[in-house]
Amino acid sequence: MASKRYAKRSTIEAYLFWIAAYIRFNNMQHPSSMGDTQVELYLNHLVNSQNVAQGTQAQALNALSFLYKEIIKCPLSLSLNFVKSERPRKLPVVLTQTEVSMLFKYCMAKHYLACALLYGSGMRLMEVLRLRVQDIDFDYSCVRIWDGKGGKNRVVTLATELIPQIRTQIQLVESYLQLDLNNPLFCGVFMPHLLRKKYPNHDKQLGWQYLFPSYKLSIDPQSKQLRRHHIDEKQLQRAVKKAARDAQINKHVTPHTLRHSFATHLLQSGADIRTVQAQLGHSDVRTTQIYTHVLQQGANGVISPFSRL
Repeated sequence: MASKRYAKRSTIEAYLFWIAAYIRFNNMQHPSSMGDTQVELYLNHLVNSQNVAQGTQAQALNALSFLYKEIIKCPLSLSLNFVKSERPRKLPVVLTQTEVSMLFKYCMAKHYLACALLYGSGMRLMEVLRLRVQDIDFDYSCVRIWDGKGGKNRVVTLATELIPQIRTQIQLVESYLQLDLNNPLFCGVFMPHLLRKKYPNHDKQLGWQYLFPSYKLSIDPQSKQLRRHHIDEKQLQRAVKKAARDAQINKHVTPHTLRHSFATHLLQSGADIRTVQAQLGHSDVRTTQIYTHVLQQGANGVISPFSRL
């Protein structure tokens, strides 16, 4: 999976979880001794016994398809017969603009900029954390996102109000880099895929450093070299939850809530749904259309008969 450049946490760890769960469900039998029948039984079990959502069942199927196609070398049948989950997809939690303003008032200073990019540019959590200094385009007020979900690249808007803070953040990154360059054990920042071979000296250049670097150096678990990684996503998750709690927002608020709010407020302001789709990086416009349901445009456009009494 790593050689195919699957995301370590969101895909590789999830696939390993489902493969292990499948093996345990079948009393520790080796997958090579099983096939379509056992997979169908397991997918039925997820729906009938565990009542999982459509996306969860689909992820389990994708994990097992990968196992049999790429590892066992015996692909599953395209005509698997199993009960598909009919559990409805939940509408995303969206904050009002007043709630967003309140949340940012209580957001910790060191996490303010990252949270502001989540809402101001509609990025996913890991897209923000993996930003490099050179991904910020000040001339065109935009942010370039490389190898996002599904391996897609895109360009998103950048709120001009955040530019002074980003320049200050880059100065912080530069100060870290100067310290690191004086450390003989420092091996440069992590470079993605084959770029480390194509640009062997770029790992110590400012442009390639993470925009939100960790405050300390750490050992890269793959190369065993000393590097400065980006901050952990749990920091931002905790920061958003704390800010929402302190602002007394009685909703389930996560970093992804800010992305949902970005999309909804963009549609509210009159933006075309295709524009919002491009900003969010959705492959299918139907995924973006869920925000029109959040707005309840149909229901809000109807005056209740009770109001005419």
